[in-house]
Order: sequence, then structure tokens, then C-alpha cells
Amino acid sequence: MNLKKLLALGLSLTMATALLAGCGSTNDTSADAGSAGESGDTSAEQVVIYSNADEEAITAMENALDSNGYEGQYVFQTFGTSELGGRLLVEGTNLEADMVTMSTFYLQSAQDQNDMFLPLTFDVNTLEEVPDYTAPITSQEGAIIVNTEMLAENNLPMPTCLKDLADPAYAGFVAVTDVQSSSTAWLLMQALVSEYGEEEAQNILHDIYVNAGDHVESSGSAPLQLCEAGEVAVGFGLRHQAVAAKNDGLPIDYVDPTEGNFSLTESVAVLDKGDATNPLAMEMAQCIIENGRAELQQNYPNPLYEGESSDNANKSAYPKTFSEPLTFELYEHHIEISEAAKP
Repeated sequence: MNLKKLLALGLSLTMATALLAGCGSTNDTSADAGSAGESGDTSAEQVVIYSNADEEAITAMENALDSNGYEGQYVFQTFGTSELGGRLLVEGTNLEADMVTMSTFYLQSAQDQNDMFLPLTFDVNTLEEVPDYTAPITSQEGAIIVNTEMLAENNLPMPTCLKDLADPAYAGFVAVTDVQSSSTAWLLMQALVSEYGEEEAQNILHDIYVNAGDHVESSGSAPLQLCEAGEVAVGFGLRHQAVAAKNDGLPIDYVDPTEGNFSLTESVAVLDKGDATNPLAMEMAQCIIENGRAELQQNYPNPLYEGESSDNANKSAYPKTFSEPLTFELYEHHIEISEAAKP
């Protein structure tokens, strides 16, 4: 995709963010949220952190910072992935944030376009090589989510693979996420394309969308919430969230699809603002990685760093990696397949 097209997409996403901001599309959290205020006004000393992370990850990062002397010195502002991605691509180093935690593929595209992040000054001993301006905080996998009570009440079989969700037997009982609005759905797209090829993946996705009807959602957590509420019997979402719901005693279970549990990482990066760079941002990034991973792994069990391991009970059955590097351009291509699949 050329630069002009990338800028146009980023601008549209940023405009959408601005329009939605008044409706509560962003959220501020911090160890001293009262001092930041609802408007997001922060003192010069506070590190502004923009993030697309889930609540569980935000809490773990806040705990790491607070317990290591940074309480009251930062503020988190949370966004949807597409919203924050648009800001990164369009605003570059003009972004208000001093630090971001974001889907790694978006960070890489933003760096390629805007050269906006500093090389990290601390050791990042990851199991796989990563760009020198990123340090992964989480690895998130997708899975099929089911409401076991609804399956039984409606005599529906337990699905074993994503292709099962295209079976007309599940019509009206399915919820999925639109990849155009949430990267969670990209985990489903990667699995379908990897297993069946693009043409057949589009056909299967079409039938899944037909079964989902009005429940092709914009939020990655919506399918789980709909399963929890008993509005649908089957969904696709983040595996760790389904595990937590099951452990909480809800009638929720999860199925590792035979096509594979694909994953996306989210990473921390520090903005290069020249003389205006907040020196605490790099310190806090290091603190999150060195002191936050133990708690982060409780919800996101995939090992990312040397010396880490995963509880066998939390391991997915079919972990897989897409055959091509995960880039913004590949993401856009899979969005095109998804759009063509819509009824």
C-alpha cells in the first residue's frame, strides 16, 4: 500500500476517533487519575501513556509502576486498536503520548512511516527477535467461545474448528468481530487463510457472517459478552478472556480450533520527541517489562522472554504462526477479504 493511501486511512481513523471521543471512546486510568481530570489534562512531569491494552494488562502495568516508585507520575489513556493506530500513523511524534503500548504490527508501520520511536536503552531478551524500539508486553491468542447451557438447550454440537461456525445449524447463534474495526478478528482471519487459502477462507467467512447476522461486532470482547449474556451460543474472541470467564464459574467454555490458535503481540515503545522527550518514559517502559511480566503472564500465558515458561493448563492446543510477517499491509489485505465476504 502506498504512503498516500496509508495516510488517507490513518486520517479517516483519526477523524473517527475525534468524533467518538465525546461519546466515551477513550478512557483515562492512572495511579492518580484525579489529578489528571476527565479532560486528560496532565502535569508536565506525568508520563502520558496511550494504550490499546485490555483492562487486565493495564492493571498489571499499573501495579508494576506503582510498586516501583512511579505512582502518580503517569496517566494511561486507552483507545481501540484502529483508533490508536490512526493517531500513530497520522500524528507521528506530534502525538501527545510519551509512551505507547500497542499491537506490534501497528508500531512497525508507524515507525516505518514516521520514524517516531527511540531505540530502547535496556536489554530486551526475547525468545524471538524484535525491532530495537519495541518490547512485547503480551501475546494474545484467539479461540472459539461457547455458552455450554445454550448449546445444550438448543441441541447444538460442540464446535471443533472455525469452519464449523459456517454450518447452518448455528444460524442466529454466532457472534464474531469485524476485522475492519478490531484486530481480534485478524486472529480468525489468519487461521482461515492459513488453513484453507484466501478463496475458500472468504467463502467460509461469508457463511459465518450469515450465521452471525447482526452480531458481526466492532469490539473484540463483544462475542464473549454476548455468550456470557446468553444472547448467542458460540463466538470467537480472545482465549485468555474465555479462560477467565470459565474460571469465574460462568457457563462458558473455550475450544482451540484445529485451524490453529494464532496470536498477536502488543509491545511498548517510547516516542522520540527530541529535547521534549520525557526521560521517565524510558524508565517506565523498562519497569513494565522487568516487573510486570509475572502478573501479565497470569492472563497472557505465552512465554515471550528468555527464562519464561507457561503453565501447561493455560497452553493452547494448536499454537501457530502465520506464514508471512504480520504487517499493516497484510492486515489491510485481510480486511479486503473480509469485506468481500460480507453478505
